[in-house]
Formats: sequence, structure tokens, C-alpha cells
Amino acid sequence: MQDVVVIGGGVMGASVAFWLTRLSPGLRVTVLEADPTHARSCTALSVASIRQQFTTAVNVRLSRFGVAFIRDFGGATGLGPAAGDLGLRENGYLFLAGSAEAAAVMAEVAAMQRALGAGTEILTAAAVAARYPWLETADVASASFGPRDEGWFDNMGLLSGLRRAAQAQGAEFRTARATGFAMQGGEVAGVRLADGAVLSCGAAVVAAGTAAARVAGWAGLALPVEPRKRTVFVIDAPNARHPDAPLLIDHRGYYLRPEGRHWICATVPADDGPCDPDDWSPDLHLFEDAIWPALYARAPGFDAVKVIRHWVGHYDYNALDQNAFLGPHPAVRNLHFLCGFSGHGLQHAPGAGRGVAEHLLTGGWRSLDLSELSLARLVEGRAFRERAVV
Repeated sequence: MQDVVVIGGGVMGASVAFWLTRLSPGLRVTVLEADPTHARSCTALSVASIRQQFTTAVNVRLSRFGVAFIRDFGGATGLGPAAGDLGLRENGYLFLAGSAEAAAVMAEVAAMQRALGAGTEILTAAAVAARYPWLETADVASASFGPRDEGWFDNMGLLSGLRRAAQAQGAEFRTARATGFAMQGGEVAGVRLADGAVLSCGAAVVAAGTAAARVAGWAGLALPVEPRKRTVFVIDAPNARHPDAPLLIDHRGYYLRPEGRHWICATVPADDGPCDPDDWSPDLHLFEDAIWPALYARAPGFDAVKVIRHWVGHYDYNALDQNAFLGPHPAVRNLHFLCGFSGHGLQHAPGAGRGVAEHLLTGGWRSLDLSELSLARLVEGRAFRERAVV
């Protein structure tokens, strides 16, 4: 019998396994992952960014924890130099507001972010133009910029390091497909595997990304987490070489960041909604129809652009409020969740994994108060919305 079985071996599963075995040495933890290549996982297909600029304090705190963990990855995991460098590149995030109303909200949340330790600055349009003269700012009412602790990093390095550290502490990572739960007395008594075996356990953790709702259904629970398709473009713009550019979130409806000599960009489709879990077909029209016109209007240097590659990823989108579900479900107390991050999960994996591990081990939130993200709000029909979802 295992003490804990974790369903999903991406960054969330690896993080909770790491923290469980770090905080409770000798705990028997097994992580189940059907595809150890992670070819279509949220982790592997992430743009791998981190920011402090969220509209809810709990997400800012998770990002503060995450950036400290990433910055000192070797020390935080105990792997030392063997952990490698996650290559944190702190170019910052630049959010543009196009109206006075949006600018007022931006100023309000920036004050909250600074109170929690973030370095968020509010910039006028003139200040944006002075800092980034390649941007057109005539329609910019205000902007917010994170001069530190924001940027991007090595997503697969984070996953592999957490997994190696968890294994060094005794966690087992098994290539196996979970297919159901064995329930007893209203709790999870075991996890059924595709080969017919049942892995008995004292608790289970759902870290299954876009499959979280299907897994919750094995216990008779409804979860509003669904896959949302995002097509990401890598583009070359020979007249726009700005490797020190920030990650730009434009109110015109796209994001853009440098990637060496190239750029990464994407948008939210106008008809955004749940997609088939097997739909990996790129929406190639989005670049010319939605992104390029807005991008060229913002930065004339993008007059000559070539898409050099693209990929498709799926968000584990929480249709209730775009915030994560963390911790035990009130109806099945030994079934814990890390899911529904709606695109900002990778950066929050270190803190979310620790919080869920502490709750599982002690029955409450300890070093990080993540109670606002608990599943109680789902049962009560109470949304807790994050407004800065990219």
C-alpha cells in the first residue's frame, strides 16, 4: 500500500511529490504518468513565464514563492549544482491599458502587488515610449511594468529537477495509466490502473492537468476544468531585433516576447471555448487575422514578418473563475487537487505543490495560505476571479 498516489507526472505532480517526501521523509509516494515524454503536457507546451502582476493577492504570493524557488533552484531542491541553471531571464512583463478605467484598475492592483514585495511600476505612455522607442503608444492610457522577478525560464528544467529531487527523497515515478478509483466509505481506497491492478493508498492527488475533470468523475465529482486550445507562433522580424524587450501584454489582444533573435506570440481566439482533448490542429489563421495587424500597429518594425514554426498547447482552464483548485474536495476528503490554473500554473507549481503537500500532511494551510483557492468555493458556488489571465 502507498501512502499517497499522485495522478499526473508533469510539473504539478513532481512538485507535490517533492514536497511530500521533503516534509515527511519515508512517506511512500507513487507518481503515475501515462506519457513520460510529456510531449503534450501543459508543462512541456508552456511559454514558461513568471510574473508578479496578478489581480489577486494569493497569486502574487505564489509567484513570489515561485521566483525565489527558481532563482535558487539547486539550493531549494537540495540538488546543488546538479540541478542546473533554469536560465531565468528577467526582462519583465509590460501590460498596456487602453482606457482610463483599465488604467485605474492597473494602479490599484499594482499597489497591492508592491505591498507583497513585487516591484511593479506604473508608467505613462511617454515613459513607455522613452523606454521602448520601437513601440507606438498613442492609444496607451497607462502601463504597468515589472522590472524584476518577472520573465521566463526553463520549463522542462524545472520539471526534471523536481522529479530528480523527489526520487532522491524516495518518491517513485511509474509509467502507468490510471483508469479509475476504488472507493470505500466515501473515500479513495486505491487507484485502478490500465493493466487491471489496483494501487491501494491512503490519499490520492489529482495533478492531471486538462484531464482533471475526467479523473474527478471517477469519484463522482464534477469539476469545471476543461482544455482550451492555444496556438503559439515563433516569428522572425528582421526589422525588429529587441532581445531585451519585455513580455508585452497588449490591450489589443495578443502577447509577445523575444526568444533569442526571434519572437513568440499568441492570442486568445474570439470564439474561445472548450476543445476536444485530441484536438492538436493549429489555428494558423490567427496570426494573420488577429495578431499581425495589432502587432504592426503597435510596432512598425514588424512590417516584415515570417512565421518560422508554431505549436499547440492546451490550458487546464477553470471555467468557474480562472483560478486554481487546490487541496482536498469537501465531499471526498482524501482526494486532493492541483489543477485549473488556466495558463499560469508552471510559475506557481513550487508554491502550489508545497501548499497541497502541507495540507495533505497536516490538515491545513501552513507556510502559504491558499485557502482562497480551495474547492470549498466550487461546492458553495462562489467564484474567486483572477482578472489578469493571459
